[in-house]
Formats: sequence, structure tokens, C-alpha cells
Amino acid sequence: MMLGYRYLGVGASWCRLGLSPDKNQVSNVFLRAYSQYPPHFVKPIYQPAQLNELIETGESKNLEFTPIKAAYTNHTSSIFHDPTVVKFTNYVMKTGRRALARELVEKTFEELKRIQLQKWNEAVSEEEKENIECNPLTIFHQAVENGRPLLMLIPIKRGGITYQVPVPITEKRSYFVSMRWFVHAGREKERTVHFPERLARELLAAAKNEGRVVKQKHDLHRQCEANRAYAHYRWS
Repeated sequence: MMLGYRYLGVGASWCRLGLSPDKNQVSNVFLRAYSQYPPHFVKPIYQPAQLNELIETGESKNLEFTPIKAAYTNHTSSIFHDPTVVKFTNYVMKTGRRALARELVEKTFEELKRIQLQKWNEAVSEEEKENIECNPLTIFHQAVENGRPLLMLIPIKRGGITYQVPVPITEKRSYFVSMRWFVHAGREKERTVHFPERLARELLAAAKNEGRVVKQKHDLHRQCEANRAYAHYRWS
């Protein structure tokens, strides 16, 4: 309690009265005491899509005289910025080598573009050409969506036995699991195939609901279905 009084500089009334403050109250007071901006400052909106939506709905007029926090250095309003690609690049990165991770992701997209353009040039009819997607970002997003699981298994110990209990997975976690599976699939050791080429093949296969990542998702769902008898341990 004395540590909280010394370092927080708040809660003196609690200390003098000999009371123990709530943990949430201490965290809130700590943030208010050491925040760079007052509580009435709102977060910045920097993405063009969100800005256009505010302008169309007319909500931008309500923010004309509202103080706004400064944007972070990694925030950008570029139309080429994609948060999902940035997260995927962070998952590819090892030991802080961000430049190398970006280069690998860019080479993967180049390989996707090359494969699809080759298919497009070899197509005979116009219908076949229309069905071939040449945008690597569209293929990437479709592959990540197809690789997202709906359930996950968590270990819960009851009576000295550990059960694998199926539980719903959050949206953020499902994106992480899907992209992590793609990174592991691209890192499979094969001397003749490099990381960008293998990852491009996995993304193309997953965009068609095929490949290793989609199989992992189906295997996980089958395990959750097999362990559905343990689902009640989630609440017990």
C-alpha cells in the first residue's frame, strides 16, 4: 500500500484512512495521473475509408471543435496501407529484422502476381480470364479468411485429468492463428523451394479452400467436434 502511495502519488485518502483501494480504481487513477492527454481527448482517425465514412454520415461536423490526440508514428493515411499485411509482416519477422520480413512478403506477392498473370495469359476464353484473380492482396485476404478457425481447444484440469475443451475463438485470435499457420507452412524446409514461393502456393491453395492450412483448420474443427462432450467443463 505504501508503494502505491509513493509511486502513484494518488490514493492518499485511502492510505490515511487505512483502506485498500480497488485494483481497477488504482489503474484508472494511474492512467489519469500520468496520461499525456486529458480524458476528453479522442483517438485520431487516420484511415481514408473511415474519414470518408464520417464525411458521408455527417459525423465529421461533431468533431470540428473536439480535441484529438496526436497520431502514432506508425499511423499512415496512405491508400496502400493494409493493417492485415502489416500484422502478417510482423509474424514473419524474426529477431527484429523488419526489412527482411517486408522483402519476403513483397516477394511473395510478386510470386502470386506472376503465377496468376501466367494463368491469365494462357487462358483461352474471356470467361476464364474473368475468373482469374490477379490482385495479390485480394488473394491474401481471401486465403486468411478461409484459414480462420471457428473453435479452439483449451486445456482444463478437472480431478487430476486435463481435458481439451472446445471453446469459441475470438476474431483477433482467429486471424492470428490463420496467419501463423501460413508462416509455418512457408517455413517448411525444402532446399529447392524458397519461403516466398512456398508461401505463395499456400496462399493460392487456401484461396480455393485447399492446401495445408485449410486442412489444419478442418482437423482442429474435427477435434473440437470429438471433444464436445467436455464442453461443459468450460463453465464448471
